[in-house]
Amino acid sequence: MGRAFELRRGRKEKRWGKMSKAFTRLGKEIAISVKIGGGDPAGNPRLRVAIQNAKGVNMPKDRIEAAIKRASSRDEKDFQEIVYEGYAPNGIAIVMDCATDNPTRTVANIRHYLTKVGGSLATAGSLDFLFERKGVFVLNSEGINIDELELELIDFGAEEIAEDDGEIYIYTSFEDFIGMQRELEERGLDVSSADIQRIPTNTVELTEEQAEVVNALIEKIEEDEDVQMVFHNMK
Repeated sequence: MGRAFELRRGRKEKRWGKMSKAFTRLGKEIAISVKIGGGDPAGNPRLRVAIQNAKGVNMPKDRIEAAIKRASSRDEKDFQEIVYEGYAPNGIAIVMDCATDNPTRTVANIRHYLTKVGGSLATAGSLDFLFERKGVFVLNSEGINIDELELELIDFGAEEIAEDDGEIYIYTSFEDFIGMQRELEERGLDVSSADIQRIPTNTVELTEEQAEVVNALIEKIEEDEDVQMVFHNMK
């Protein structure tokens, strides 16, 4: 279930790679990473992941370097990382990872998107039990024996490995994310993206018409400049 959810999300991320939204999202992640751990990727694992993900969607090198330089300036604004939770129509749970310089604006926008279609905001933390936080790595599968790779990576926290459309998906626990990132770096593998995802523990099946309403809501939320990632439990 989690694997299918993530494979679909992976395909959507490819589409995002063609949009400026992906660059904006990753630019913010680079900025946050620099503010937290400094502008040297060698000593900042989170920044290395952000740069790796930016390269994975073909973000220009000069734009990546400019984002790091801006974030290293004391005058650059800080982004707050905030998680909002809510319900879409038909009881679908939605969790939204945001990065914002104006939480008042962000929460107002999120509330508007939800209530406009009959949804609502939920209390922070109230939907945690519906999702598991997992590390998800996406690799180019060319030249890789997936069975051998799975055996080799078990000791570094690999819980599940799946292959789809020329890509390999590696799942770890939240706690093993950094260790797996380090191991994949040392192996020199071609990692196109690495993220902490929220995988639903159970999913809710909707009719086609109901799903269209929820999908339209999710797309609207994803378009918001303050929203980084959106997760849901719709089947």
